[in-house]
Amino acid sequence: MQARRTATAPPGVAQPRTLAAAAGAGPKAPLLFTSPIFYVNAVPHIGHLYTTVLVDTLKRWHDFKGHPTIFCTGTDEHGLKVGMALCRSSLFPVRPDHTIAHAPNRIQIQEAAQAAKMDPKAFCDGISGKFKARYEDHYQAVAHFWNQLKDKGYIYKGFHEGWYCVSDETFYPENQVEPSPDNPKAMISKESGKKVEWTREENYKFRLGAFRERLIEWLEANPQVIVPEGQYNFVLSQLKHGDIGDLSVSRLRSRLQWGIPVPDDPDHVIYVWLDALTNYLTVTGYPWTRALPAETEEQAALRCGFHAIYWPAFLMAAGLPLPRRIVSHGHWLVGQKKMSKSTGNVVDPHALLAKWGVDPVRYFLMRDGGIAIDPEFSHESVLRRYKHDLGAQLGNLVMRCCSATINKTGQIPAAIGAPLTPDAIELVELVAEAPERIDAEIAVGHLPAALERVEDLIVRLNKYWTDAKPWQLASQQGDAQAKLQSVLFVTYETLRVCALLLQPVMPHKMSLLLDTLDVDAGERTWANARIGKRWARLADGAAPPRQAAVPPKPSPLFPRIDA
Repeated sequence: MQARRTATAPPGVAQPRTLAAAAGAGPKAPLLFTSPIFYVNAVPHIGHLYTTVLVDTLKRWHDFKGHPTIFCTGTDEHGLKVGMALCRSSLFPVRPDHTIAHAPNRIQIQEAAQAAKMDPKAFCDGISGKFKARYEDHYQAVAHFWNQLKDKGYIYKGFHEGWYCVSDETFYPENQVEPSPDNPKAMISKESGKKVEWTREENYKFRLGAFRERLIEWLEANPQVIVPEGQYNFVLSQLKHGDIGDLSVSRLRSRLQWGIPVPDDPDHVIYVWLDALTNYLTVTGYPWTRALPAETEEQAALRCGFHAIYWPAFLMAAGLPLPRRIVSHGHWLVGQKKMSKSTGNVVDPHALLAKWGVDPVRYFLMRDGGIAIDPEFSHESVLRRYKHDLGAQLGNLVMRCCSATINKTGQIPAAIGAPLTPDAIELVELVAEAPERIDAEIAVGHLPAALERVEDLIVRLNKYWTDAKPWQLASQQGDAQAKLQSVLFVTYETLRVCALLLQPVMPHKMSLLLDTLDVDAGERTWANARIGKRWARLADGAAPPRQAAVPPKPSPLFPRIDA
């Protein structure tokens, strides 16, 4: 992703270097991809699945293009409430060359644990036990980061008061609260409808207000740093016109007993803004004792303000590079309503995965989800994607073009046998344009548009196959055999390129398809995603190292599933 990154250093703080320059690694310094870290007060729902698959897909796309990457996900166990556990193994297969780091944020969790009549630690461990714990590393990273900000004069002790919502873990300004319709004496958040209480206590505070102008300058210099555009405009407007006072970054230990202590002040614990967000540094080995390991950050965040205002300000204060891209997405709807346990419309991701399989669910989420809208979920939509896009269009074509009655030798042609028809030329040209066009869509988080381009190629390929009537050519001799070779060449090559481009979304199924097309494991990269570049490492005109072949009757990629 190519958005420019600039930052104005606070007084007394050196201008941040890019991590790539600091690492001395040039353009191949690792990219850090992070999901939010999820609350652990309930089991995951489809929103958590979508967020994580979105970040994983972006990460895999950059793997495909040859970038070393780091992927971070985990749980947030902070605060008077508790959130969700997420098990990576149930969401997506992981290749051995992927670096997956989990940094659970183990500090207070008291109210939900008390309601469950459990010890806070036992409560969290019971839900998020499948996460790989890195508690001690995180303690060290948070304490070091705190000291960096305090030593630079950005943290001070004072009093904080305002309307506080335990459920949202947020202080709301006066214009964001209102009387509850059920109890006029109680106040609620306008945004979430959750109860708020007036709270005043001694806290440590971060000088967030000192960074307003610097944050505005950063955003205006990097108009694509937050996607979609609507979220970028909202954050910029909040900075220009909203209330951006200093931020409370601690809580009294007397109120919250389980947490990372404030260095040199055991009466306070570090609050979620610093603790949870520092997770994104923890997974890189912060505080670093060697060259910095990651060039930049890519995030998919549900609450854009946390990641687009607080986090960049913290990084500015510490003299660290800023995120290159922050991806914010909407909420999945069921029946045009947000999912909620109270309304009973929550979609269980485990049941969804059990019925349709991991890769088809990943495809549906990336195809029907979106970052600029609140997408609508329905089981009928999942069925339609599975039966039409995956089964009828892609899977069925693979079975047809591998048929021994058409490709009697089972060999994959290495070149055309007869001049291409106008339809074939048009298809080849579209395939040639596809990688860059798809990359441009993915660069701004538009996965549905990217997948629509691949889907269009597969639909056009099906039409080309049907119009060419290869089953008739296979029964004829002479020039018909040369024409059949060309049809098979264009078909297999288009399928191969589509499978390569779909790898980040459906890694397991596309690995099976590439196996069916006899594509070497080392020839599944960005450089190979062009017609005629099956063996991209070879010089132009060089003979292929071997004869590739397809099985006469491959196993179905997408077997029939009854609705």
